[in-house]
Amino acid sequence: TCMVTLMSPKILILSFWQEDEFNWLLKEEVHAVLKQLQDVLKEAHRRFSMPTPGLESQLKQENFILGSSTMDQVKGVLTLQGEALVQADINLKVTKSSQVLHFQFREDKQWKLQQIQDARNHVNQALQLLNSRDESYHFKTGAEVNKLMDAVMLQLTRARNRLTTPASMTLPELATSGLMKMFMPPMPGDVMVNFYINLSKLCLTVYQLHVLPPNTTKNFKPAGSSVLHNPGAMFELNNNRFEVSHVHKVECVVPWLNDTLVFFTISLQLCQQLKDKVGVSFGR
Repeated sequence: TCMVTLMSPKILILSFWQEDEFNWLLKEEVHAVLKQLQDVLKEAHRRFSMPTPGLESQLKQENFILGSSTMDQVKGVLTLQGEALVQADINLKVTKSSQVLHFQFREDKQWKLQQIQDARNHVNQALQLLNSRDESYHFKTGAEVNKLMDAVMLQLTRARNRLTTPASMTLPELATSGLMKMFMPPMPGDVMVNFYINLSKLCLTVYQLHVLPPNTTKNFKPAGSSVLHNPGAMFELNNNRFEVSHVHKVECVVPWLNDTLVFFTISLQLCQQLKDKVGVSFGR
């Protein structure tokens, strides 16, 4: 005997309705969200490469004044052009002597801010992923949509993390970094500097050092890797031992970096909302 299970007309209609609804979502709504995502990320990308008004081929240069809450030990002006720091003009008041030292980048030098460069590259990769699924592309399953969203979210999370997480460095790495060779006059041996991005801020840290005498009874313990080292941190370089005596941190807000972080948040929310809609509504 052969048993046939008949589906009730109500369930059958519901099933067809869900199928139609799901196909509509895959065909229409997914592409509407992808278009929104592209528009937001194009705005983010534009912030990384703002042209000079009237000179579209040249990136806009912006000057940022560094202020300090610590007794104005460090003052300066930084010139940013896209991802490159093209000039840094720094005045440092030496703590012991109250003498003011003045440094600026050599004319032939500029310092690439790797964090900005990497963030921009991740935005480019997210846009390429979205461009590979244009309006003519037909998504067949919810899993396919989720896979694309996961790939885009990964690039956006990496872009955001590059701006929110500066690189940790050891003191010897700072002392031997290419940045120390950028200045004219050259930095004295007892001063080190570092530039980095933290969220929407461009930060400058200046370290003043003193040499520990060879016969010192002080317990020498080299400091590990850090974004910001504290006074008292020690390190060894070329058979000399140093201790950080003073740390000065100054920063300035870069408005367009703040814009990009907002765009990353909006984009990640759009991706997650689409994933939720595909996953929860239809269990696919």
